[in-house]
Amino acid sequence: MSVTIRPYQVGDAQGIAELFNRHHDNPNPVAGGITAGEVVRELAERDTGAFLVAVDDGRVVGTFGLFNSTGRRAARAGELIADMFFVAPAYRNGVLTGRLFTEAVEWMMRSGCLVLRLTVNPANTVAFRLYRRVGCVSVGRTTPGEDGNVELHNYIPLVLRSVVADLGDEVRSALRGVTSFATLVDSPDGGLSSDVRLVDGARTVHYRLLLGDFRLTASVDVDRGTVRQAAVGRIGDGTVRPLRLTAPPYRVRAPRRAAPHRFTAGGAVCEVDGDDATVRVWHEGHHGPVFTSTWPGCRANGPSGWREGGPRDLRVVRVAGGLRITERCGEDEVVGTVTLDGGVLRQDFAFTTPPGRIFQTVGLRQGVFVHADGQRHPLGLGIGVRDASEVVAASEPVPAGGELVWLGTSTEIRIPVSGPARLVHSALLERGLERGADGVARLRTVLRPAAVPTAAARAPVRRTPRTGGPRRLELDAAAAGVTRWTEGTTKVLRSPHPRTRAFGCNPSWSAGMWMTREQHRFHRSAGLGWGVPSAAGWEEKHPLALYCPQARTGWEITAPADATEPLRVHVHTFRDEHEYADDHAEDHPEAAETVLWITPNTPRKTAVVLESGGRRWELAPTGFRQVWAAAAAVRLSDGSWLDCRPAPGSGGEQEIALRSTASGLLLGCVSPAGRGDTAWHLSVHDEPTV
Repeated sequence: MSVTIRPYQVGDAQGIAELFNRHHDNPNPVAGGITAGEVVRELAERDTGAFLVAVDDGRVVGTFGLFNSTGRRAARAGELIADMFFVAPAYRNGVLTGRLFTEAVEWMMRSGCLVLRLTVNPANTVAFRLYRRVGCVSVGRTTPGEDGNVELHNYIPLVLRSVVADLGDEVRSALRGVTSFATLVDSPDGGLSSDVRLVDGARTVHYRLLLGDFRLTASVDVDRGTVRQAAVGRIGDGTVRPLRLTAPPYRVRAPRRAAPHRFTAGGAVCEVDGDDATVRVWHEGHHGPVFTSTWPGCRANGPSGWREGGPRDLRVVRVAGGLRITERCGEDEVVGTVTLDGGVLRQDFAFTTPPGRIFQTVGLRQGVFVHADGQRHPLGLGIGVRDASEVVAASEPVPAGGELVWLGTSTEIRIPVSGPARLVHSALLERGLERGADGVARLRTVLRPAAVPTAAARAPVRRTPRTGGPRRLELDAAAAGVTRWTEGTTKVLRSPHPRTRAFGCNPSWSAGMWMTREQHRFHRSAGLGWGVPSAAGWEEKHPLALYCPQARTGWEITAPADATEPLRVHVHTFRDEHEYADDHAEDHPEAAETVLWITPNTPRKTAVVLESGGRRWELAPTGFRQVWAAAAAVRLSDGSWLDCRPAPGSGGEQEIALRSTASGLLLGCVSPAGRGDTAWHLSVHDEPTV
């Protein structure tokens, strides 16, 4: 096979679509596949820096993209986001993967973009280890968020560009002989751990690079995007020479972590982020924001992603009923006025040149989504609208004049559509801005209390639990959880014990029921994680109880001998000693979640019955990616049903997240941490009790 790597041409779009549609393990899956037209549009909307294709005998067999934005995230100055990196299975055992990566980085260095960002599912250990071997480091979250990925950065192009002028002829000659980043990096493979070191208050990462007989060391300030210091020496003789540094050809705005701007209206709180102008609205009775809207940005700076937006130079002033935000980029200007009155969020935009797109996220997790065509669906990813978050160009257009409605347990949201709009999934909307006759683009969102609030789960349907024999549980501190649970002959849990395997996006699955602390379920940049256990160890307090001193968290199981009584799982968390007055802050410990994770012993595709928004729903085995519920029943392999619900008297902030994965079904029983004890009831029945 003679494979050629070259820049993308428009005629490649069909081959790229066919490559991705043929292989379900592609990094940008969309149910039903993508079209050539959607590939063309996606590359345009992502403000593509470079897109490489690998071609064998006229057929596309590999791709590598470098983007300024992906919809989810936006790159800072000097950065590019690597995505759509895919090689057909028949070509993965050769050198093609490394060639694509190396050619992409070489293009970056020529273009002056010197920091590579990428995301990877850590359960894909082959890809994760490859990225670590070629110098990708972790500077943020070390465990996957809701999207299933961790983000890595590669600063090697920045390091080399910063020192190359002072390396000397002999070292530069050795650098020209480097053919792969894997041979360049002199460091052990990193795992799921942070590479950041605090030096003089700055967050830094350190590199050791091998250049023939020489070793180059460098320290990088990750927030400012600059090399702090570097040195080179010949291996073995102990001599080291500090290097003169060349500043990168751009300036990075470091996050200011500015305080948000807030105003209230009735039972709602509206907040504008002080760094990136993202708008969030909180409503009484709902845990987390009910609505989030990103900033379109001046064209020169690009729009924010729904997961992340970079810091901007903003001027924010108060006006009647809200705030006015101004961003200037040279001669370009965007002015947005945000007000909330009478249950209507008004966003009015004036601009000198057309700005970028806006992403609006509905934060309701339980309830009903009413499509513009009038069809009603339970809220959930992959339900009613296909999830196009990996290829936003494949989103579903919403006709002008229609209305989208979300009916939650305590809040109702209505969005009248009067301009360009596409549903990325059932809770994420992409909006375009079109001027009206007066030159102003207007967006409207109606937020009001639900007509019939239904915050708490209903009582279970009265059915006698299965009593086919004794109840047995085994809990193992080394595995951090329950490794066996049987009700008579019914095996309730799946567990790899005594081994550790990957499950979904968790690379370290070791028990069938376990507990972790996670970022809160509404965290903008991460969302709820995947139950990756922390390095902190668990201690056995008694045969059915574990405690983690470092996390100040424990859980125990009450298992009545009478098998007709449900299993009761108590979760104990302890309030942090510090006080946090800001209930809306995303990152303070009081906002974190405790999650009881369960991998039930189900077939790969199984039926689910759940309560969401006070209504009962039956979901097809492959009918969703993620759905939230007040109570849920899942069908086990022997035909019985596992029922999960908060214990009676629990607060409405306890919810169950259900995720359908290639590994099987994953349940997360979620409750806010730091608010005392919570409890869950688990039982097995012949029929669903929801």
